[in-house]
Amino acid sequence: MTMRSPRRSVAPLGSWLLGSPDESPRRRRIRVQLLLTAPLVFTNLVGAVITCLLISVVVPGPSVWASEFAIANFIAVPVFVLCAVLIGVTWGTKRLVSDLRWATEDDVPTDHDRSAAFRAPWRLTRVQAALWGIGLVFFTTLYGLIDPQTIPKVAFTIAMAGITVCAFCYLLTEFALRPIAARALGSGGPQPRRTLGITGRTALAWILGTGVPVLGLMLIAIFSFIRPASPTSLAVSILALGGVILLFGLLLVVISVRATEAPIRSVAQGMAKVADGDLDAEVVVYDGTELGALQTGFNRMVEGLRERERIRDLFGRHVGQDVASQALRHNPELGGEERDVAVLFVDIIGSTTIAATRSPAEVVDLLNRFFNVVVDEVDRRGGFVNKFEGDAALAIFGAPVALDDHTGAALSAARVLRERLTAEVPECDAGIGVAAGRAVAGNIGAHERFEYTVIGDPVNEAARLSELAKNVPGHVVASERAIDAASEDEGARWQCTDTVTLRGRLEPTTLAVPAELIPAGSAADDEGADSVE
Repeated sequence: MTMRSPRRSVAPLGSWLLGSPDESPRRRRIRVQLLLTAPLVFTNLVGAVITCLLISVVVPGPSVWASEFAIANFIAVPVFVLCAVLIGVTWGTKRLVSDLRWATEDDVPTDHDRSAAFRAPWRLTRVQAALWGIGLVFFTTLYGLIDPQTIPKVAFTIAMAGITVCAFCYLLTEFALRPIAARALGSGGPQPRRTLGITGRTALAWILGTGVPVLGLMLIAIFSFIRPASPTSLAVSILALGGVILLFGLLLVVISVRATEAPIRSVAQGMAKVADGDLDAEVVVYDGTELGALQTGFNRMVEGLRERERIRDLFGRHVGQDVASQALRHNPELGGEERDVAVLFVDIIGSTTIAATRSPAEVVDLLNRFFNVVVDEVDRRGGFVNKFEGDAALAIFGAPVALDDHTGAALSAARVLRERLTAEVPECDAGIGVAAGRAVAGNIGAHERFEYTVIGDPVNEAARLSELAKNVPGHVVASERAIDAASEDEGARWQCTDTVTLRGRLEPTTLAVPAELIPAGSAADDEGADSVE
């Protein structure tokens, strides 16, 4: 036996760090605040440290470790970095979370709120860009006043670091705000304008993770022509910047790819659930790019499958599951085919009196309990209830699905029905008639409205036998032709009694009843031929 390996579970929002869409507003607010603040603080601090290392060690040019740079290095730089982190990260994220409070307090968002949710990563990124731009102007001016020859290396290094940090800021903010995006996309209303698609996200990762650093290497080469540097210094610069390209370029690409992969994995897991028969599968829509449209499309597809299954189930309840299955597999057309079938007709005795002495609700309840037993026994033996006629039911065995012993199944159902109806629905009796023979089974009606049914002598004979059965002890009667067509085991359970001419028929019919209904020691009278009107 081949063991199926368990599927890897996918977090609803693409990462376990993001929690669940149905968690409490307070937990969601704290989670979003932490996911916004912690990575951005770390990224900015790492960016500042790498900038200092590049300026002081890697990028060719005058050294900034001379004594005249002491105040700038040990006072201006730490103070500015600290203020920038506090303002750009802590204050910026708190303001952003405050603007998105509707999402952390389960309020219904307006169209403006929904649009703001998808503009949020750009807003926070612009704040970071503005602060790094201020730092670029401030430190370039500060170091330029001390030594003008430091201006190119300071400006170049801060610009490169700032662009890379802003790229991380955008991708990490987009990740942290997935719970907000999920609520915005799940609240209905018009689809928000996408701010950055898959192509744009991938291009951003390449440009900022690879393109800009490579441009930096090219600029260093250009500067070496203007201000010649020693081979050692140039080699150190190239190796250091190459390492930055490899490390940060890889991180940006990984973050971008995972942001693209997460919605696809959620849809893949949802499709696996649907393949296993789980039509309640649904994915959380949290991506504002084309992948969000993919998630939405999956949910709509599953909703359509659920609706189709409900219609199919309802269709099957109305016409029978076998008829419904055939209608779905093949294009149903008017007409039919001749088939050997067995027909069971069951009709409540004294239905007029029941309706006159009980309330309509009680009558409906009684009929439902009565027909529930009929349907259960007919389905159990492979037949199907073709129609309900007020207080009667017509069941067919052998069409539309062929049975090995359709007549034996009908006779068996008739015997057990009598026992179950007596025990489970004692408030009423019913006449049960069983007949067998050749009939036409197919779709009858018009092209605009038709139904599957069986037409032929066995149907009429079964209806007449059920009328006769109302006056027979045990209320179950079958035709001798049905007994002869059944298997030996089932035929042995029945015994022929009278021969009668049923109303509307020209040929006499020999009657048979279950053997257990005939008193011990009595003899069957096979000689007389009475006419039943």
